[in-house]
Amino acid sequence: MPFVKVYIHFVWSTKNRYPFLDNKELRTKVWKHIQDNAQKKGIFVDFVNGYADHCHCLVSLGVDQTIQKVMQLIKGESSFWINKHGLTTEKFEWQDEYFAVSVSESMIDRVRNYIKNQEEHHKKKTFQEEYDELIIKYGFQHFKD
Repeated sequence: MPFVKVYIHFVWSTKNRYPFLDNKELRTKVWKHIQDNAQKKGIFVDFVNGYADHCHCLVSLGVDQTIQKVMQLIKGESSFWINKHGLTTEKFEWQDEYFAVSVSESMIDRVRNYIKNQEEHHKKKTFQEEYDELIIKYGFQHFKD
């Protein structure tokens, strides 16, 4: 049996960066659902959190999982679930694009803490500013699922 330990830090936004997830109670419910549903699908979500218009997710990929498939399963199912339960006043959608970067084992705790502190972090910096910094730092173009 193969042993794979590959961590990916995913970041994606709501459609047009609309602040659908505008209260902490709603965000907490969505993040818990993402974690629970991923577990049922065999996706190991190490940590998930975000803010009104985006989500951060630290995932350990399984031996037969791809970045694209994990994103399809997490984003697609969570938006369906949010709409099915009427958690937002308007139809909820995630943006097609996402950011994905590998995380070395030595940086796992740092990334977890970064994801954990999203509420505080976004009192000082918008998601757009954060996203632009990530793109510049890692030299990536947009990823689409």
